[in-house]
Amino acid sequence: MSEDVVLYSKSKGIATLTPNRPAKANTLRLEVIQGLDDSLAEANRDPEVKVIVLQGAGDNFCGGFDFSGGLEHYGNIQEQGYDPGMDVHWVTNSYTSYIRTFMGLWRGTKPTIAKVHGYCVGGGSELALCADLVVASDCARIGTPYARVWGCHLTGMWVHRLGLAKAKYYALTGEWVSGKEAAAIELINSSHPLERLDDEVQKLAEKLTTIPLTQLVSMKLIVNQAYDNMGLQSTQTLGPILDGIMRNTPEGREFVRVAAADGVREAITRRDGPFGDYSQAPREEQPRRRSELGL
Repeated sequence: MSEDVVLYSKSKGIATLTPNRPAKANTLRLEVIQGLDDSLAEANRDPEVKVIVLQGAGDNFCGGFDFSGGLEHYGNIQEQGYDPGMDVHWVTNSYTSYIRTFMGLWRGTKPTIAKVHGYCVGGGSELALCADLVVASDCARIGTPYARVWGCHLTGMWVHRLGLAKAKYYALTGEWVSGKEAAAIELINSSHPLERLDDEVQKLAEKLTTIPLTQLVSMKLIVNQAYDNMGLQSTQTLGPILDGIMRNTPEGREFVRVAAADGVREAITRRDGPFGDYSQAPREEQPRRRSELGL
């Protein structure tokens, strides 16, 4: 694990995992995913750890997958030489798929808390929603802009956490929600002012550490099993396959070509401009920044 890419710390029974690419909104690359995988394994194997907290460095939780530079860092999904059969193999194989790492938050027996601030979008939202508990700043922005081009739900957590009406609406529009709205519609557990987020998550994690680990493990397992029985695994098989197809539609490939030729900002402008959200929203509608508050 690269300590520069994913930071790991432990204190009083709480392990904290921090993707550390703040200048790139902690976007996901293969080395970040591997770092998260290694950190989750370490925390789950450590007898002193009871609770795992996942957070992002800097002003954002996670801006999704890194599709800068023409995706040169994801050689197996580039347009040249793309093999749809091998893509299916890659995204459904537990030894190569990022879903296994995301679901490490869910499958690992120790309780996990995602502490969300700033942008938590695309693959970043998929990652956060795999945690057992999600606590956000009121001003966080959570969404799936990939619903408009170049993607599909991966883990199914947007579907399983929401009722039908909301799940269908956000799947079709890709619109964002604030942390406060996300808590109101029960996509996440709670939200707090940005200034209080660290303290509130710390209090929650400390509360859980007062409970015997065997109790935490058992209660997590029974809830997870109920959702597995609803077909979570089959959703997670289909989602990445459809995601691969959406990456290779004419519109999906054009999205990456624009990002490579004219920059990621231009590709996002074309995608989100008509909706006026995400980076295309007025500054007053975007998340507050920790750096501006000295946090």
